[in-house]
Amino acid sequence: MSESERLRLPSLGYGAANVGNLFRALSDDESWAILEAAWDSGIRYFDTAPHYGLGLSERRLGAFLQTKPRDEYVLSTKVGRLLRPNPDHDGGLDTANDFHVRDDLQRVWDFSAAGIRASLDESRERLGIERIDLLYLHDPERHDLDLALAEALPALEQLRGDGEVSAIGIGSMVSEALAASVRSADLDLIMVAGRYTLLEQPAAADVLPACHETGTGIVAASVFNSGLLASSKPRRDGRYEYGQLPDELWERLLRIARVCADHDVPLPAAAIQFPLQSDVVRSVVVGGSRPAQLRQNAEYAALEIPGGLWDELADEGLIPA
Repeated sequence: MSESERLRLPSLGYGAANVGNLFRALSDDESWAILEAAWDSGIRYFDTAPHYGLGLSERRLGAFLQTKPRDEYVLSTKVGRLLRPNPDHDGGLDTANDFHVRDDLQRVWDFSAAGIRASLDESRERLGIERIDLLYLHDPERHDLDLALAEALPALEQLRGDGEVSAIGIGSMVSEALAASVRSADLDLIMVAGRYTLLEQPAAADVLPACHETGTGIVAASVFNSGLLASSKPRRDGRYEYGQLPDELWERLLRIARVCADHDVPLPAAAIQFPLQSDVVRSVVVGGSRPAQLRQNAEYAALEIPGGLWDELADEGLIPA
C-alpha cells in the first residue's frame, strides 16, 4: 500500500517546536494564539515531538487540538527519545538544546521496540489524544543509525501493522540517514529538515531518488534555512544552522532573491512553495512564534507563482532542472 493510500497530508503544516519555547519563552496564552492563528489560516497538519521543550510542545498542542474535531486534522509526533527525570536538575533551563524550559527532565535515547512503544504511549498521554496519525523516528543518526535500521524502524513497522498509527517514517537533517532509512524499511513519509530548500538541495542527489524508487513521500521542513529565506531582503548576519552563513551560500542567496524580485514574488513565498514542485513532496511544514507569522505563511503558501520563476532559477543552476 502506498503512502497516499495510508495517509493524505495537507500541503501546509505547522511545526510546533516554537510552542515548546524554542529560542524564547512563550506563555500558554501566547502559544494558544499561535495555534489558533494556524487553524484559522486553514492549517490542518500539526507536527510535534517529545524533544520540543521536554514535552511542553506536545502538552500545549494537545490541549489546543482537543478543542477541534479529530477528523479535521492530521497529527504527527516522534519517537526515539524518552523523557525521564533529570537527577542533575538544579533549577536550570534546557537552553543547551535551545528550549527555554526547566530541565527537570532529560532525554534518553531508546530505539528498542519497548522504548518505541513507550514513547508513543507517553506522547498520547501528554497530548491527551489517542489517535496519532504519523510517527517519525527522530534524528536517528545522532544516536546510532545502524541500531535504528535494525531495531527502531522494524518496531515502527510493527506499530503500523498493529493499527496503532496510520503511517511511519523518520525525521532528520542528514541526507545519508534519510536515504538509508528509505531503502531499508517500508516507510510512508520522511521529514527532510533543511536538506531540500530553495537555497540548497543536497537531498536531490540521494534522498529524492530513493523516495521515487520506493514510493515514499517527503515532508519538507526548515524550508527557510534557519530564517535566511523568511524575508525578501536577506541579511548577511543571518543564522545558518549552527554557525555563520558561508560566503558561497550568501552569494547564491542573493542571486535567488534577485530572480524572485524580478518576478515580483516574495522570497518566503518561493521558499515555501519550492519543495512542492517535486512530485514526491507531500507537505511543507513551517514554524512560527507569532500569530502574524502563521497568517503570512499561509498567504505565501496560497500565492500564485508564475512558472517562469522556477524556469529561470533552473536555467541559472539555482534549483534542479
